[in-house]
Amino acid sequence: MPVRWSYLPCSWQGWLTYVPYIGFLVLTFIVIDGNSHSVSDTLIGIVPVWVAAVAVMQWLASHKT
Repeated sequence: MPVRWSYLPCSWQGWLTYVPYIGFLVLTFIVIDGNSHSVSDTLIGIVPVWVAAVAVMQWLASHKT
């Protein structure tokens, strides 16, 4: 279901796809933040990974609606 610039799942299977997505975001933050020495290192490491993850989820949502 399209909502503004994003999508909301319409079924429990759709909501279930968000569980590994959120887990991936949290895990990448923990790993990248643990290996960085400053906030800027963390941001430089996280931004490309998170942008790619958001792009994949947006693509999946737009093609499964």
